[in-house]
Amino acid sequence: MALKFLLHFVGDLHQPLHASDDHDRGGNDKKVAATWIKAGNLHHYWDTEFVALLETDAKSIASDLIGHISRDQQKQWQRGSPSDWAKDSFLVAKADAYGLLSEPSSGGSYGPSEKYVKTATADVALQLSKAGVRLAFVLNNALRKH
Repeated sequence: MALKFLLHFVGDLHQPLHASDDHDRGGNDKKVAATWIKAGNLHHYWDTEFVALLETDAKSIASDLIGHISRDQQKQWQRGSPSDWAKDSFLVAKADAYGLLSEPSSGGSYGPSEKYVKTATADVALQLSKAGVRLAFVLNNALRKH
């Protein structure tokens, strides 16, 4: 059970909308509609829709992401504390998740631009990669024999 919580917490720490506040409950109050994806809320898009744009299934996504992580990135991402990692996620939310979001339509719905979708998808890939490296770092340190 503890491992499940750790997996969940490390993952959530890297979801930018969990580390920010636009008075919208982490994007849950912002309606989003795009012609190519079922309407939902901004949080759902960052949790699911942008991830789905990476690959067809979770194993393919993981394999592709792992193959693109350099040793230098791995070393860099292992630095700092969970608080630092949350600040990093906050900056992604501020600059991209909220910063690149267009004005809502007259009906109050946001329509993500092509640039927004491309940036968000790249951010999701990077955040998932960081989360994986950091989770491995936390587990390796916790399970290391002293």
